[in-house]
Amino acid sequence: MKTLLDKIDSPADLRRLSRAELPALAAELRQFVLNTVSQTGGHLSSNLGTVELTVALHYVFNTPHDRLVWDVGHQTYPHKVLTGRRDRMHTLRQLGGVGGFPRREESEYDSFGTAHSSTSISAALGMALAAKLKGEDRKAVAVIGDGAMSAGMAFEALNNAGVSHAGVLADLLVVLNDNDMSISPPVGALNKYLARLMSGQFYAAAREGVKGVLKAAPPLLELARRLEEHAKGMVVPGTIFEEFGFNYVGPIDGHDLDSLIPTLENLRSRRGPQFLHVVTKKGYGYKLAEADPVKYHAASGKFDPAEGFPKSLPSKPTFTQVFGQWLCDMAEADARLVAVTPAMREGSGMVEFHKRFPQRYYDVGIAEQHAVTFAAGMACEGLKPVVAIYSTFLQRGYDQLIHDVALQNLPMVFALDRAGLVGADGPTHAGAYDIAFVRCIPNCSMLTPSDENECRQALTTAFRQNHPVAVRYPRGAGVGAAIDPALTVWPWGKGVVRKQAPVRADARGGRRLAILAFGTLLHPALEAAERLGATVADMRFAKPLDTELVLELARSHDGLVTIEEGCLMGGAGSAVLECLAAAAVTVPVLQLGLPDRFVEHGEVAKLHAQCGLDAPGIERSILQRFGSRPALAAVNS
Repeated sequence: MKTLLDKIDSPADLRRLSRAELPALAAELRQFVLNTVSQTGGHLSSNLGTVELTVALHYVFNTPHDRLVWDVGHQTYPHKVLTGRRDRMHTLRQLGGVGGFPRREESEYDSFGTAHSSTSISAALGMALAAKLKGEDRKAVAVIGDGAMSAGMAFEALNNAGVSHAGVLADLLVVLNDNDMSISPPVGALNKYLARLMSGQFYAAAREGVKGVLKAAPPLLELARRLEEHAKGMVVPGTIFEEFGFNYVGPIDGHDLDSLIPTLENLRSRRGPQFLHVVTKKGYGYKLAEADPVKYHAASGKFDPAEGFPKSLPSKPTFTQVFGQWLCDMAEADARLVAVTPAMREGSGMVEFHKRFPQRYYDVGIAEQHAVTFAAGMACEGLKPVVAIYSTFLQRGYDQLIHDVALQNLPMVFALDRAGLVGADGPTHAGAYDIAFVRCIPNCSMLTPSDENECRQALTTAFRQNHPVAVRYPRGAGVGAAIDPALTVWPWGKGVVRKQAPVRADARGGRRLAILAFGTLLHPALEAAERLGATVADMRFAKPLDTELVLELARSHDGLVTIEEGCLMGGAGSAVLECLAAAAVTVPVLQLGLPDRFVEHGEVAKLHAQCGLDAPGIERSILQRFGSRPALAAVNS
């Protein structure tokens, strides 16, 4: 027997259901999402919390004609199920499968690609005004969480949305999905009544009529406006959004379809900027996730829904854990250390630091620009800030990195987690560009440790400097290197040779090839070098580059290979080429790194193989460039 969900291949099918059938559909959808994530991994709490909201939005609005933009997008699994991707959800976040975030190329229902937060209102506003310009009658809806609302870009968009553009107001609905507070008494029956009243035509007409009468007496109009604001402010927190020019409605229960649907229907017929505040609960309907939404934010792999996430077994420490331990140890050693994060305490491994050093821990919310300049202010006062930030998110604070940090040459450490490919989260979260965009900034340095122990040493080395230094390291575990608990400092700007190829026995002497590895790809490079008989250097520093080592290897080898898990243009390989050009040294150079395209989601090992960055791929590229193994001796002849 078919379930209700089995009958839904598009939102048009959903809209054919009766209102009475929707609660049962929501229950089936929630169970389907839970079952899917238990088999594929992925975001869980946020998706369970948006089931009813997703059903209501697609039921009321004529998607995809009406545009629906999901902020961040890690809560769109129910949306994907209802928009024709139910039968492919078993491929979620796998190579060639359904993406974990909205993607325009994946479905016409994904109006805008999102994964970094706080972009939805700007995008939806652009869509709404484009519709006006083209004479199209369509609505644009932005769904944004309370965390994403903390970013400056969201408020920039609100400020722009509430004003007319050449006399035209955008038909825009912003839905604030507030899942950080309990459903308190104001969200009960009285507030539901007020929400439906304020979103309805009678209230709107009466309000505009009174305004028309009072326009003849401006002082009375201003008094009426203030009385309305304060009266609403006693029961709703919407005054700030009214000041931006929005009609504010809510807060309402985001799990109550009998409240959501009529309110959305009223707002759909309203013109101009509308703001709906809904309150939801992360993990709703799954008791384990409701009890611990942070733990159940995302599943790293398969689990039994009845049992919950399995207890983690002892394994190799991740780079994130290495950073977290180093942060605590360095804080013990140096009272100047303060730690700053833009809302990534768990993801960046800072839970223990927060517990042990609460006065020296600063979570500034989803506000990367603010995080960088806030830390710069601390550095100006003699503290030593460590900004823990994903590589992909430092891109959002790039202007601040240049103008507020580097230009003033402030002593700060940027701990760049998730450098390189990140697997299932895909191209929106990959750290592909940090070497290139940090390396080109004066006063900034970039360290590229190759394993867990080097990561700890690189962080210590960076902290001991008196200028901005970034340390990049990947997601997950490394090779399992033993970690020295000492706070060891490297010789500044110096790499080390890890494998020395034998000198050729022919008349020319010298060696065949030298591989210059930046970061954790050192290890597949070493494996490839064993088969090729090549020298391997662990360069450690992308900036300052160890130019002495580069030139020594160039003069004693017939060819060089650079390898990095980052973009090639402007990356560490480019630094090597610049060094050789400046010294007028001519030697063949092969650059290996991430291709000039966005690498899709999938298992990291498979992605490395696809990009030719595993040991067989490295060997294959070298042989293609320099010829067969016997011919390598004559590379430069």
